[in-house]
Amino acid sequence: MRAFLKFEDFSTGLALRLSIGFLVIAASLALFQVITRFVFSSPSTWSEVITRSSMIWSVFLGVAVAFRHGSMIAVEVIQQMLPPRIALGLFLISNAMSVLFFVILFWQGWSMTERVAKQKLAALDISIAWVYAALPIGSVFIIIAIVASMIRGVQGDWAAARTKAKVTE
Repeated sequence: MRAFLKFEDFSTGLALRLSIGFLVIAASLALFQVITRFVFSSPSTWSEVITRSSMIWSVFLGVAVAFRHGSMIAVEVIQQMLPPRIALGLFLISNAMSVLFFVILFWQGWSMTERVAKQKLAALDISIAWVYAALPIGSVFIIIAIVASMIRGVQGDWAAARTKAKVTE
């Protein structure tokens, strides 16, 4: 378990750094697009496509980080009203359902990436599969983060976080 949690710590850190990198690329190219369009009256044809693609990658990598830190939107009212053992069971079931969702997303994303491999991005001579690959690759990072969250929950970290949340309310 320790080895997996260390691996998850590394992989989620990598996802965070990549997500930030893609966000910086998207913001920079969006600024570039605005300047070329409104200052020089000659909009760039390629920057908008890369901006959109970078945002997709940033989101799919950033979701793993959000799961790692428990920052996903959750309705915890029921969990807080239940006894700790039952609440933990509900936590594990909901996370297992999330894992199932991302396994399906991985499978469908992989299938879609293969199907569009011969198509090119608008205004660029690059396969659109590079954008679609964000789905299966992001799903792998997310699944690792969710499983690690479940392990931490079973090890007692979830209960400590729950107690801490009640104290701060």
